[in-house]
Amino acid sequence: MRADARRNRDKIVEAAAEIVAERGVHVPMELIARRAGVGVGTLYRRFPDRDALITAVGDHYVRAMAEVVDVTARQSADAWSAIGRFVAWAAAPGRVALASALAVLPQEATTGGAEFAEARREWMERLDRLVRRAQAEGDMRTDAGVEELIHLLAVFTCHPNGLPEPVAADPGRYLRLMLDGMKAPSADPIG
Repeated sequence: MRADARRNRDKIVEAAAEIVAERGVHVPMELIARRAGVGVGTLYRRFPDRDALITAVGDHYVRAMAEVVDVTARQSADAWSAIGRFVAWAAAPGRVALASALAVLPQEATTGGAEFAEARREWMERLDRLVRRAQAEGDMRTDAGVEELIHLLAVFTCHPNGLPEPVAADPGRYLRLMLDGMKAPSADPIG
């Protein structure tokens, strides 16, 4: 793909992620093109239909999660702090809205492609390494692992509308409280 075509594709996916977070997955394609600063024809040349675009948004989201796991691991003093920073990133309002919008789609709409499956596997492996490191450092319980952490993230970020109002209003706070239950008894709570 040419550099300008790649830039247009990236602008479209980023604009779609923003708008899907704001208004849901059924937003008009013309609005996405306008937000991306490209013509509708350019959008449809890159993404022949809404499903292709939403699949790309899901892929973009999972790749961003993998990158943030790496960044927080590099920028944190220990693995437990990195997990806390990653969870705070995932619980930010815009990302919760995007995760929630993507979660209502049929699974095959965002997970049908091999690229998505690879990106998801890579993200989960990176998070698993971070969890294992936190456990080895004595900061995270050994009877709770990456699967439990992913389930907590899914509950609080993908399904906030199913939560009681006070919890849905601030899922990050409740996610941190639940995460504190995963810390080793001798570890400091996540700030």
